[in-house]
Amino acid sequence: MSGGGTGGPGGVTRGDGQEERRRQLRDLVAARGFVRTSALAEEFGVSVMTVHRDLDALQAQGWLRKVRGGASCQPSTQFHGSVGERMTTMTRTKQRLARAAAELLAPGRVVMIDDSTTCLGLTAQMAGRTPLTVITNALPVVSALSREPGISLIALGGTYFPAYDAFMGLHAAQSAQAYRADVLFMSTTAVTGGRCYHMSPETVQVKQAMMASASRRVLLVDHTKFANQGLYALAPLTDFDLVLVDDAAPASEVRRLREQGVEVRVVPAR
Repeated sequence: MSGGGTGGPGGVTRGDGQEERRRQLRDLVAARGFVRTSALAEEFGVSVMTVHRDLDALQAQGWLRKVRGGASCQPSTQFHGSVGERMTTMTRTKQRLARAAAELLAPGRVVMIDDSTTCLGLTAQMAGRTPLTVITNALPVVSALSREPGISLIALGGTYFPAYDAFMGLHAAQSAQAYRADVLFMSTTAVTGGRCYHMSPETVQVKQAMMASASRRVLLVDHTKFANQGLYALAPLTDFDLVLVDDAAPASEVRRLREQGVEVRVVPAR
């Protein structure tokens, strides 16, 4: 670590811009897994208060999680990693859920897809079900479908969040409100007490707008979501027309949801 507070990783100095400092801070936490706030202040030659502001901003964007004494990028029940990390977890289960969701697609439909890595798998299932109009805020969905024949693609604008590889916030939510979809496919960070939760208010803002713009709402959740935690409430599961879960989901949770009037479909292993 730099001793005089004028240097830092990659030659960071006091005169470097805020965004560059935050980018290098983010990379440092990612490389080490956990870094103390005091060490970050020394490395970057800034005050501890400045580091706290930087960490608050990076946590809101989904890059890391503030913990007691520092910051961590290690996945946990309260932090689920960037989109790159989430793409590599529960891959086969997510594919199964996406295949089950694709059975609900029909030619001529207007389909809305959120930024979840679970629903990204739907893009591989659309070729035989065109023509379709697809509305999304997720850049990977746009990339996957941009050259797909028979797909009319509408991308929702807004503030780009690199950690989610998606457009979030007020403008993305307002964009979603300008359309009407036949069906929405989405996932969630956590399911607790029959309610969906997320760690980002900007994510909640967009997903709630999508829900309000869809005639039918389908939620895809793998069993790990029942053990996760989230800070911001999105919606009760009773707001969805159908919830798709894999067969490793806790039987007690599935039973409780059905007792609450939620239509739950358990997707078996194939």
